[in-house]
Formats: sequence, C-alpha cells, structure tokens
Amino acid sequence: MYLLTSSVGRKQLMAVTGLLLVGFITVHLLGNLSIFAGSEAINIYAEKLKSLGPVVWIFRLVMLVLFLVHITFGIQLTLENSAASPETYAIKQRTKTTFAAESMIYTGLIILAFLFYHLLHFTFHLVQTDAVDAVHTLVNGRPDVFSMVAKSFNSAFVSIVYIISMAALFLHLSHGLQSLVQTFGFNNGTSQDKVIGIGKLVAIFYGLAYIAIPLAFLFHIVKI
Repeated sequence: MYLLTSSVGRKQLMAVTGLLLVGFITVHLLGNLSIFAGSEAINIYAEKLKSLGPVVWIFRLVMLVLFLVHITFGIQLTLENSAASPETYAIKQRTKTTFAAESMIYTGLIILAFLFYHLLHFTFHLVQTDAVDAVHTLVNGRPDVFSMVAKSFNSAFVSIVYIISMAALFLHLSHGLQSLVQTFGFNNGTSQDKVIGIGKLVAIFYGLAYIAIPLAFLFHIVKI
C-alpha cells in the first residue's frame, strides 16, 4: 500500500516501470535496426517473433500494463505537484528547470498515443493498408515485412508521425533517466552534472537511432 498511497512510493514505482520500459525499447530497437542489414535480416527477425506465438502477446500485454502504470502515476504526481505549489513558487522554479522536465506529462501522452498508433499500424495492420498488403507476399518463404516497412515510411505523413513521436521519446528520456537515478538516491551534488550529461547522451542515442529508420526510407537511403 505504501507504494500506491505515498508520493515517494509512486515515484519509486514510476522509476522501476520506467527502467523496465527502457529495457523494452532497447530490445525493440535492436530488432528494428536489423532492417539496415537488408530485407532478409528483418524478415527473419519478424518470422522469429511470430514463431514465439502467445509469448509475444503476453510480453506485449505486460509492457502495456507497465506503460499504463507509469503514465497513470505520472499524471497523478503532476496534478498533485501542481495543486500543492503556489503559483508564484511555480513561476520561480520554472526558471531552474528544463523544457524536457516541464513537458514530461505531454511527451508521455504523445508516446502513449504513438504506442496505440504503432500497434494499429504494424501489429493489427489497420493503418496504411496498401503498404500492409506487402506482408502477405512471401519472400524466400517468409512474409515480406521489409517491403511493408519500406512502403509505410515512403509516406511522408507516416514518417513524420514516427519522427515526432521519437522526438517526444528523446525529450522524455533525457529527463526521465535523470529522475530515475535521483529517485533511488544514486546521485549527489558532485555527480549530478555527470548524471544529467549521461542521461542526455543516452536519450540522444535512442532518439537518433529510432528516427534514422523512417528517415532512411523517406530519403531513399534504404530502398525496396
């Protein structure tokens, strides 16, 4: 009950769920980057995931629950902090914080909306259906996931949606990783600047790596 009722407990739950979600986007990114190794690599990766059957869906449901817990407590804590802080104090504090910190709730909601869009797009095949038709074509006995992804990201609209969402992920991570470390008290006055710097570098890596995929197809660096 302590974790659910106290602000400190909820911050700790947010930190733990946030760390697990970072693990998820790391694994997801490694799989997605196989697309730069060619069509065969991403098609083999997709086939391997499909062969896991219900395990993949259990994993997805667990990740969705973690995400909902993370963002629910984030909204609660944001509302509580806003209600508890006098307006003049909030204005004074705003000069000492960053845009990434101030926009955490908004970037989190953008990422949540993107998650549902992403599932509708590449999992349930309800978005960009003309591109999704490619997945029903077999290449070397495997569904042509590479062509589906390529045709999707050849659309400027789809690529822009992904780029904006990954920019939100970068902003969220750049402050979230710092907050995670701070929540568990692993930083102090002398190490705080290093923690902030490392957090920004890690966030930049994830942001650029994810954005590189739609950009590579949009600008025909990677072709069908």
